[in-house]
Amino acid sequence: MNRNRTHHRGRTVFLCAAICLCMAGLAGRLFFLMLYKADYYSQMAEELHQRERSIKAPRGRILDRNGTVIADNRTVCTISVIHNQVKDPETVIRVLSEELGLPEAEVRKKTEKRSSREVIQSNVEKTRGDAIRAMRLEGVKVDEDYKRYYPYGRLASKVLGFTGGDNQGIIGLEVQYEKYLKGTDGKILTLTDAAGIELENEAEDRIEPEAGRDLQASLDVNIQMYAEQAAYQTMQKKNANRVSIIVMNPKNGEIYAMVNAPEFSLNEPFELVTDKKNEDSETEEDISWKNEVQSHAASAQNKQALLNQMWRNPCLNDTYEPGSTFKIVTAAAGLEAGVVNLTDQFSCPGFRIVEDRKIRCHKVGGHGGETFLQGMMNSCNPVLIDVGQRLGPERYYQYFKQFGLLGKTGIDLPGEAGTIMHQPDQIGPVELATVSFGQSFQITPIQLITTASSLINGGTRITPHIGIRAVRADGQAVHVFAYPKGERILSEQTSETLRYILEQVVAEGSGKNARIEGYRIGGKTATSEKLPRSRKKYISSFLGFAPADDPQVIALITIDEPEGIYYGGTIAAPVIRDLFEVILPYLGVEKRG
Repeated sequence: MNRNRTHHRGRTVFLCAAICLCMAGLAGRLFFLMLYKADYYSQMAEELHQRERSIKAPRGRILDRNGTVIADNRTVCTISVIHNQVKDPETVIRVLSEELGLPEAEVRKKTEKRSSREVIQSNVEKTRGDAIRAMRLEGVKVDEDYKRYYPYGRLASKVLGFTGGDNQGIIGLEVQYEKYLKGTDGKILTLTDAAGIELENEAEDRIEPEAGRDLQASLDVNIQMYAEQAAYQTMQKKNANRVSIIVMNPKNGEIYAMVNAPEFSLNEPFELVTDKKNEDSETEEDISWKNEVQSHAASAQNKQALLNQMWRNPCLNDTYEPGSTFKIVTAAAGLEAGVVNLTDQFSCPGFRIVEDRKIRCHKVGGHGGETFLQGMMNSCNPVLIDVGQRLGPERYYQYFKQFGLLGKTGIDLPGEAGTIMHQPDQIGPVELATVSFGQSFQITPIQLITTASSLINGGTRITPHIGIRAVRADGQAVHVFAYPKGERILSEQTSETLRYILEQVVAEGSGKNARIEGYRIGGKTATSEKLPRSRKKYISSFLGFAPADDPQVIALITIDEPEGIYYGGTIAAPVIRDLFEVILPYLGVEKRG
């Protein structure tokens, strides 16, 4: 009995001690929270009764070299509801459904959802947003936002790029210069009670947004429009898959125009281009093709694949065999190495036998005896094969590397593809022969025109680019973009000789269809056969520059799978001639007597 009493008393003492210890702990914790954490929990309590809405920052504009706006913003509205503040849900549901053209069930679901804020619709035209705001529907918020707007529609679409629903860049310059263009959003802070109802007579706190910087680009709207018009006319006339044109300053790498027809609408970038040949009119064939596209786009995955293809920039995302325009590179290497000069004699029977291969010249009967200069003017494959053999695979590969062809150009656009070239130990006699006149390897159009620019501008490698500077709304520059000053890749003497050769190509050779009275034009034609060769499909191209003695502008056109006559000298050279006739006077290049 005494033992039980003692045991019970011990348990009571232990329990009391435990309770006292817990109370002491709680008191200590309470003291800690009240003394040391008061500010922290006060802030939490304040945040619990604050509702935050963002104020979108206007995105920086994109301007061409002359200050013309080519990417701008339009004010739109975001319509949202706050459940706890809606006092007449049926009216809210009915009005928003009617004004926004949305199914009533969709609006009801969002209105009745117990959340701090539900977005009913974004990118609402400002006039409609203002009308909804004027109705003063309790619980309905109308916040101003910005939507990207492109005043020239499809102009330079694959260069400029576009923004998504969050107003962030997706492709092109819009994503490349995102950190300068995007700006910083502001905030609206509103006090609410415990139920989430905004308190009357309580002022809103505002943190104003900071606008993004404008981007000044090297593009020239007028030159871009001239080039796009030429591309579409060529595509329609030759029923080609696509036509690309690059116009550039060969001295500093500034790109004046970059066309990839067919372009797409920047204001509706998720609508598939339905007319491959001419977006301005629809024939029965076009409508049939449109239906085919829509059928292919039945699944989201298929549509996305088609969109990705539509957004591609072939000038830098795709590679191709350049063909005879690449003879410029072989000629430059041969002249620089001293293995050939203008008066060296060659013989062209219409082919060359290299190991077990018979490699033909485009002139079946051959050109007979000719000098190196005449061989270039005639675009004679056997002559260039001979120059390549004189160089040898190791030295040729070294010049290939020296001229910058193994790397990328570094253009300020995303997704540039690299050159696809044989490894040095895989360049046998046949590979050396075919590379010498532009086959059996692949480069991008931007790499070709960049390398050609570097070879004719006195021999200095340039970096092609579009971004010039980021500026504030008042036009003051906040960042001037710098591009690497290229190293010398060719002597001035060889560069001068090369310019002379290419001027003769246009004056009397295969590029004579690019001649313009009063201007000294240099250039090179090409007609390259696509793989597989059995398809007999071609890419016709011409690379031209002017004036030939002091190049101010260089242009490259590629015509993919033209129908009918497909020779570059016949169908590509005249396009650059017509383009130069317009843009040379525009650039202030005067005719000479």
